[in-house]
Amino acid sequence: MENHLYGKTIAYLTLGCKVNGYETEAIRDTLKGCGVIEVPFRDKADIYLVNTCTVTNIADRKSRQMLHRARKLNPDAVIVAEGCYVQEFCKEGEDDGTADLYVGNRRKGETAAILNEWFAAKAEGTEPKHYYINDDAKLTVYEEMKAVTQETTNRAFMKIQDGCNQFCSYCIIPFARGRIASRKESDVLAEAKLLADSGCKEVVISGIHLSSYGLDKRSVREQSSLKTDDGSMPLISLLEKLAKIPGIERVRLGSLEPRIITKEFVEALGSIKEICPHFHLSLQSGCAKTLQRMNRHYTPGEFEEAVRLLRESFENPALTTDIIVGFPGETEEDFLDSVAFAERIGFAQIHVFPYSRRKGTAADKMDGQLTEAVKHEREVRFLETERKLRTAYYGRLLGKTASVMVEEMTEEGGILYANGHCPRYGTYRFPADTDLTGRIVDVIGENITTDGIIQAKMVAISHKIE
Repeated sequence: MENHLYGKTIAYLTLGCKVNGYETEAIRDTLKGCGVIEVPFRDKADIYLVNTCTVTNIADRKSRQMLHRARKLNPDAVIVAEGCYVQEFCKEGEDDGTADLYVGNRRKGETAAILNEWFAAKAEGTEPKHYYINDDAKLTVYEEMKAVTQETTNRAFMKIQDGCNQFCSYCIIPFARGRIASRKESDVLAEAKLLADSGCKEVVISGIHLSSYGLDKRSVREQSSLKTDDGSMPLISLLEKLAKIPGIERVRLGSLEPRIITKEFVEALGSIKEICPHFHLSLQSGCAKTLQRMNRHYTPGEFEEAVRLLRESFENPALTTDIIVGFPGETEEDFLDSVAFAERIGFAQIHVFPYSRRKGTAADKMDGQLTEAVKHEREVRFLETERKLRTAYYGRLLGKTASVMVEEMTEEGGILYANGHCPRYGTYRFPADTDLTGRIVDVIGENITTDGIIQAKMVAISHKIE
């Protein structure tokens, strides 16, 4: 088919998770190859693409707002809505008509072809198709998408898995994203090699339910063993091979299910020196009763054992997590149990969210729904605990040498500063005489700013991780 996209301008906006970000990068790569020219979202464009999110009611509202904003920026533009919000709420006849094209999950890789078909139909004077949304039951196969030419070449996200089979009582994502599906190991390694060849030093492994990578044919109960029928651990096998790719100096893991942290898994992980000692274990609540109502499949005690295993194998690992406050039926005592548990664990960082009621989930029908005022008040209180824990953890890094990968340079008051992260994901900032973007630099932390940035001094430029 003739290329009808050449010379068209496009503006992108990504909402939600890192997986969405990766998928937008893949779409950008493909459309760039078709001769499409990118412009900022605030500018007038021929095409606006919004990669939507539906994890909370706020995310839904934001998705709608951004689609309406795009329409106002250029009423004649082609508005493309993609992703989770589309998958759940934009079936034919159910949307408000703001967008011209609706592309659901596991069809994002078709975006270039879909847009080309649109413009071809317009050129022929025929009515184009508007909806490209699979039934939820068909979301079972991994959609291969490649995002090699990412904007930050020294640190790149790699999606290796999609979907979730856990069905936590508050979560719509298993419906919006479908069942678990893993990317072929060979495709992951091929993309990682291309990234390394382009100068990437750190890959961040992401997925909707990363812990289930390679276990597509296993039941939820069987998946908890992390093993295939032959006894192997697919995620460990992939990580070992990624770490051996020349040029890859760091491998960082995305969010992990606490049940994945077994003695065997941690020992295998600890033998891979390129693994960053930063682990995001999704907790959601430190209260046993609340976890049970959330259908989270583990207890606070089991979570604490996972933390013990990690600290046994990794020196001072950064442990981060998510917490939901104001879940249906959560009493003040339950809330305080959750706060006390977080303090006992000593997290380096916590993402705190008020419970968002989602139509179609089990929690939506539960008794004991709390008011927005109560949820907000508990969020504020938990955030204060989070600030204290984060300050305490990163304070322990002061006076110690850390290897920081410089991601950007900024200038302030005539002084050039390098900015980046250490393997434990602490954010560092230090003065430099030259552009160090993409370099790994040894620094010593000196103090922490009120917004959690570690100010440091440079010790040496290195190519080795700590």
